[in-house]
Amino acid sequence: MSFPFANPKTPTADGSPAPAGTRKIALVCAKGGLDECLPVLIMANAARMTGIECSVFFTFYGLDVITDSRVDHLHVNFLGNPMSPMPNMIAGLPGMEALGTSFMQKKIDELDIPRPREMVHMLSESGCDLYACELAMKMFERTKEDLLPEVADVITATDFFERTHGADIIFV
Repeated sequence: MSFPFANPKTPTADGSPAPAGTRKIALVCAKGGLDECLPVLIMANAARMTGIECSVFFTFYGLDVITDSRVDHLHVNFLGNPMSPMPNMIAGLPGMEALGTSFMQKKIDELDIPRPREMVHMLSESGCDLYACELAMKMFERTKEDLLPEVADVITATDFFERTHGADIIFV
C-alpha cells in the first residue's frame, strides 16, 4: 500500500487546480511524540491534497517536530497515555518506550508513510504554511536557526489567528 501525499503542482485529489477562495484550516500541533504528531501531519497533507489551504502552528512539545536536532528522534510514550494498550505498570519498565517507538516506525514503514522530517518538507512544498510559536521557542530556549528550513516564521498565537483569519481552527 502506498500512502498518497500532496504534490504542489496538483493540490487536489483528482489533479485539478484548487478553486479560488477555497476552504482554509489551521492546525495546532502541541505534542511531539511520534504517535501524536502524525495525525497533524497527515491531516495537513490531506487538506492540501483536496485543495484546502492549510497552516500548522507548532507549540510546546510540538516544536520537536520542526526542530532539526529532534525531529529524527521522536518517540512513542505509553506511560500516562490513557489510551495506551499497555498498563502503566508495564509501560514504565525500561525499554518499553524504545519498543513502542520501534513498533510504530515499523508500521509507518510498512504503510509507506514518510517520517516526520520528510512530511514537513512535503507539506512546505505543497504550500502549507508552517509556523513556530514564539512563546514556546522562548520557553524551550530555541532559536530560528534550530528549526527546519521549511518553517516560514516564528510568530505569536495572536499572529497565527490573524494570519489564518477565516480558517477552521483544529487542535489535534
